[in-house]
Amino acid sequence: MSFEEQPTRSRAKKKKRTGRVVLLSILSLVVIAALVAVGYAWNLGRTFDDNSQKLENAFPAEETRPEVKKESENALNILLLGSDTRAQRENDEQNDDFATLPNGGRSDTMMLVHIPSDRSGVYVTSIMRDTWLDLPGIGEAKINRAFANGGVAKAVETLEGLFGVRIDHVASVDFEGFKGLTDAVGGVTINNPIAFRPIHNKSFYFPEGVQKLDGEEALAFVRERKAFTGPGGSDYRRVKNQQLFVKALLGQILSKDTLTNPVKIQNVVSEFAPFVAVDDTLDAGKVVGIASSMINVSTSDMEFFTLPNNGPGRSADGQSIVIPDMDTINKFGEALQNDTVDEFVASTDLSQ
Repeated sequence: MSFEEQPTRSRAKKKKRTGRVVLLSILSLVVIAALVAVGYAWNLGRTFDDNSQKLENAFPAEETRPEVKKESENALNILLLGSDTRAQRENDEQNDDFATLPNGGRSDTMMLVHIPSDRSGVYVTSIMRDTWLDLPGIGEAKINRAFANGGVAKAVETLEGLFGVRIDHVASVDFEGFKGLTDAVGGVTINNPIAFRPIHNKSFYFPEGVQKLDGEEALAFVRERKAFTGPGGSDYRRVKNQQLFVKALLGQILSKDTLTNPVKIQNVVSEFAPFVAVDDTLDAGKVVGIASSMINVSTSDMEFFTLPNNGPGRSADGQSIVIPDMDTINKFGEALQNDTVDEFVASTDLSQ
């Protein structure tokens, strides 16, 4: 069934047509959109394609992958990996299980982006790096151990087994790219819920409340974890801050000031593309194809949440872990398989 022939499900919230042609590229921790004519969209796609890197062997062996149900065969699932190439690492991260990615960075942030068949929204699920799961061929361990033992393909195999759906594309984004991207759109305004000063860069301070971040500030904001304490540990707050920043960034990119300025749009793509690595099936043509199917999507149609969990705990061998809420995760997996994630989100408390 073609996209034009697909029926649109009824929804509690009526989707509002934006009247825009939206270029949707994997240029951020989530999908970045830009208002352009189709021909210009292709040129931007080529800029992305020519400057980004490729993730080789991003997928597991075909026989290990789940079957695709008819209900979700037109949906898209994209795994986004946040990496960091900074020379100075936090002391407590030196012995963690990090993957080395093509840009030399190590993956410590994961997000699953789900785009339903009717292209009516975007659902972004953050996966805590210490989530304790059964890793194929490895056993029970943190999800980040999948990267260390089997690279990106092992992480994909783990998540496909967890959710029972295929991951269609994979993209790795270096945090350094946030600096140039933020400056390219003229800064990003956030509403910070918790004041903090980064432990490893005390020249910055982020007060509680509304503030505008430049590139250097944005980089410090999304990286910081050691400044936070309390229930759930520092990773919980960092994940929340990354979600907060990415949504604000998307709002800035979708603003009239950006979308009506071709030079600014070109700068956005040019600044960020060198910091992105994608699987070899995600090229300029595929990016433009996704874009043309998502003409109605705006930031109000994007939902961000963390993979359901029961908080921090200890493994049998004493590791500090995040305990997955498997009952809720299984329901999420069923929703992905049946292309009913909107119903899952509407009926589930995801305010972690």
